[in-house]
Amino acid sequence: MTRNPPGELPPERARLASALRELKTATGLSLAALATKTTFSKSSWERYLNGKTLPPRRAVQELCRLAGEPEERCLALWELAESEWSGRAAAPRTVEDTDPEATARAGLSEAETGRRAGRGRLMAVLASVCALAAGGLSVALVLLAGQSGDSRPSPPPTSAPAPRCRGATCEGKSPMTMKCGVTPLTLASHRTASGAHLELRYSDTCEAGWARMWSTRIGDRLELNRAGGGHPHSAEITDGVAAQSYVFTPMTEARPGTTVRACFRPVRAGARECFEARVRFRPRP
Repeated sequence: MTRNPPGELPPERARLASALRELKTATGLSLAALATKTTFSKSSWERYLNGKTLPPRRAVQELCRLAGEPEERCLALWELAESEWSGRAAAPRTVEDTDPEATARAGLSEAETGRRAGRGRLMAVLASVCALAAGGLSVALVLLAGQSGDSRPSPPPTSAPAPRCRGATCEGKSPMTMKCGVTPLTLASHRTASGAHLELRYSDTCEAGWARMWSTRIGDRLELNRAGGGHPHSAEITDGVAAQSYVFTPMTEARPGTTVRACFRPVRAGARECFEARVRFRPRP
């Protein structure tokens, strides 16, 4: 089995940890506040965000909920990291290839891996049966909650943090740092010829827009501008972890009626790809 150099995370876990840190930044919460709003402790979140420990699936879902982001991509990253962590993604290991201390810490002996897989299959069957039965949803939730190892009840939904800028004061600033990345609108989506995913995003509370990309390559570049003027902003993929994570451009002021435009410049030979969208008025509740 190929091992990573000391102190270096496996790429699957590094990508997941990077995505979770971006989500935490979007929530505007400290580790202590994150612990009070989820079913996981401050020390647990510290380990999850640094990649020291693989978080439970439920932790990823709760963080996505707090950040107002769809959970599908992070759960896909979690599946890859979990496969690496449990050893299911690796070829069968010999005794000489196994680090006894690491195996003991992670509980990854062959017997334990088999028990874990058996428990996972049992949980899936039970959840399916209970979901079909009267009152089954509550039972399924209890079963899933038991996997977290934390008996605290799920916290009620929380309000989004207040943004730190609005309109022109957001120009050139990070949507995550300025708390504009909570419950944004997706104005337009585009998939490039190279397979990269792009989105134009907008916050009506910040009156600012930005673009983001993922599934990219090192050296890919995304540029953002608004029609009728304004300083262009850009983001570039600088390493392998960023290539598998969300990477954002800085924001540009974008009030209702403004057209924002994003252009993708692939690192490999290929034409520049651009798409745009117009910000429309959204009535407030």
